[in-house]
Amino acid sequence: MSLVVRALLLLLPLVAAALWGSLYSPLTDQVGGRYGISTGQLPPLPEWSREPLPDFSSYRDTTEKKAAFFAFLYPRIVLANSRVLMARQYLLKLSQQDTLSEAERAWLQAQSERLRVDSAVGSAENFTALKQKLDAIPPSLVMAQAANESAWGTSRFARQGNNLFGQWCFSAGCGLVPRRRGDDQSHEVAAFASPYGSVRAYIENLNRHRSYRDLRQTRAQARQAGKKPDGLTMANGLLRYSERGDAYVKEIQGMIRFNNLGYFDRQFARLLASPSGETLQHIAVASEERSLMPPTTTATQPGPAHEG
Repeated sequence: MSLVVRALLLLLPLVAAALWGSLYSPLTDQVGGRYGISTGQLPPLPEWSREPLPDFSSYRDTTEKKAAFFAFLYPRIVLANSRVLMARQYLLKLSQQDTLSEAERAWLQAQSERLRVDSAVGSAENFTALKQKLDAIPPSLVMAQAANESAWGTSRFARQGNNLFGQWCFSAGCGLVPRRRGDDQSHEVAAFASPYGSVRAYIENLNRHRSYRDLRQTRAQARQAGKKPDGLTMANGLLRYSERGDAYVKEIQGMIRFNNLGYFDRQFARLLASPSGETLQHIAVASEERSLMPPTTTATQPGPAHEG
């Protein structure tokens, strides 16, 4: 298969989704003033976020399967990230206030507990730590890890538990028991109500676990330099995600390059070029997942001729 044909096949599901989405005008004002930067509350999730995982094992052509996988995953990444960024905007608003209300302090306390930040609520140290942890994850990194950990959505844990990233849980019945689990182990692989739940949990894991401190530091440094964090660079902070360490990091970076996933980072950055509270609210309640698909005017080019 030629490189040009491969590139076109990869884009077909994206083109179809974008053309269908152009028939809709879903980003209308559905949230009013009840949510977002003014209150810190998140709007209800759109219905499509609850859809189950498609049967990716039915694809016989690898390129078509990859394209379908990315087309399904990207809107869910945008949705999850938009809600993280809505919370971040509210955090930034609170950090600029001279005083905090009881409700605002309660919100900060809840975020601190969720993100495992151990500092006095409302202190400069508290805001600094929360700013570093409450932030988006580049789509390219999410996509590459999801593809790697779930065998492109075909693994047992993906099919039976909507788990795209191999997240563990530690209470009986919380997920699926690994067939190769040792007799002295008690963990399960978490089960989620939908693939979106897995994406959301994955982002939270990278944002709060001490193993990914370097990843968050890389992201914070990029922000401070006025740059957009990218998946290739942040992947260096995944040394402890797998027992394979550096080999795993290089594999994820290879998948990002080979599958041209940096394209999705760029499209996500353009979508948020003017990230007003209103824009994020609209993304977070988009009634059609097609409306969050990237435009098709910029074609990606295939990577080097090796499997990734």
